[in-house]
Amino acid sequence: MDKNRIEGSAKELKGHLKEAAGKLTGNASLEAEGKADKAAGKVQAAAGKAKDIVKGKLR
Repeated sequence: MDKNRIEGSAKELKGHLKEAAGKLTGNASLEAEGKADKAAGKVQAAAGKAKDIVKGKLR
C-alpha cells in the first residue's frame, strides 16, 4: 500500500473532525478548513491508489 493512501486517509479523517467541530461550535472558518483538508486527503489517497495500480501492472 502506497504511503500516500495512508496519509491521504488520515488527512481526510482530520478534515472530517475539523468540519464537525466547526459546525458544532459555529466556526465557519474551521468548518471550511475541514472541508479543504478532506478534499486534499481524497486527492492524495486517490494518487496513492493510482500508484498502487501502476506498480501492480508493472510487476
